[in-house]
Amino acid sequence: MVSLEATLLFETAEKLFAREITPAKLLDAQGGVWLDGPWQALEQAGLTQAMSLGEDLPVAEAAGLARIAGAHAVPLPLAETMLAHWLLGRSGLEAPDGVLTLAPVRNESLALHSDGANWRVAGTLRRVPWGRNAGHLLAIAEHQGTTHLLRLPVADADITEGLNLAFEPRDDLVFDTHLPADAVAEFPEGAQGFQAAGAALRALAMAGALAAILDICVAYANERSQFGRPIGKFQAIQQNMAILAGQAAAATGAGDIAAEALAGAPGGRIDILPIAIAKVRAGEAAGLAASLAHQIHGAIGFSQEYRLHFLTKRLWSWREEFGAEAEWSRIIGRAILADGPDRLWSRVAAI
Repeated sequence: MVSLEATLLFETAEKLFAREITPAKLLDAQGGVWLDGPWQALEQAGLTQAMSLGEDLPVAEAAGLARIAGAHAVPLPLAETMLAHWLLGRSGLEAPDGVLTLAPVRNESLALHSDGANWRVAGTLRRVPWGRNAGHLLAIAEHQGTTHLLRLPVADADITEGLNLAFEPRDDLVFDTHLPADAVAEFPEGAQGFQAAGAALRALAMAGALAAILDICVAYANERSQFGRPIGKFQAIQQNMAILAGQAAAATGAGDIAAEALAGAPGGRIDILPIAIAKVRAGEAAGLAASLAHQIHGAIGFSQEYRLHFLTKRLWSWREEFGAEAEWSRIIGRAILADGPDRLWSRVAAI
């Protein structure tokens, strides 16, 4: 059952997104415009720090904001900033104001070397979400066998700008800089735990987008007529709608699993295996459901003025970020093999 605090937060987010993330704003963002007004509204409403409220709002519930943002195709780094605040707080590092992002979106890391009381950091991080717009970036690096969390000023990086399929910033950042001691902390959950945290919010975003796509398809199938009756009355469309609904439901369940696993493991540590399973299942649902949605709509689904393409292009992008299905499937397989046959059913039943 969702707490009262989460209910109020979600209602605030729904109203704010409906007001601020209009079709015109989505097209502006797709053209490269940074939506400063909507971003300021998110910050003023406290959404960017929702995962850092402690006992007032459990992390598993606060993470649900990523689902709502996904349903509205919000073209802003809300999920990245929320997660960065949470990870910084867990590691005892101060969270700066403004836009935050994190990497690796892919399986990359930086070189970290001790330099007296300070640190030297060097390396390249590719496809960083909203890199050009962020003030600081969270990344990980290994030093003497220990994983560290780094808070990096983006101003210290050389940036090569890029875009994902939805025309959102995905930039390459090259670092060769020094960091003070208070910008680096040990991160016991390791590189895999860091990537799993990002994967959890991407799974939630995909679940939200799929739920919105289902609503769009239901409305369209009831409104669009062919041969004198709504296309939703034709058996082929009904079959596609049934599969689409099943995939949306599966993604919703996967998102719930991912949210619980962020802070649900013993000792409050990120529970990686359920997140791996959730990211794989949400990604599979995204691929199939996006294809079916465009089949139901025909050519209109890709027209600039129609909402569907804003969602499907993000689905195709998000499923590749913070570990694609193949990468997480290998992790799942290795974990199941390591457990042995006697624990297989208990693992399945627990998830």
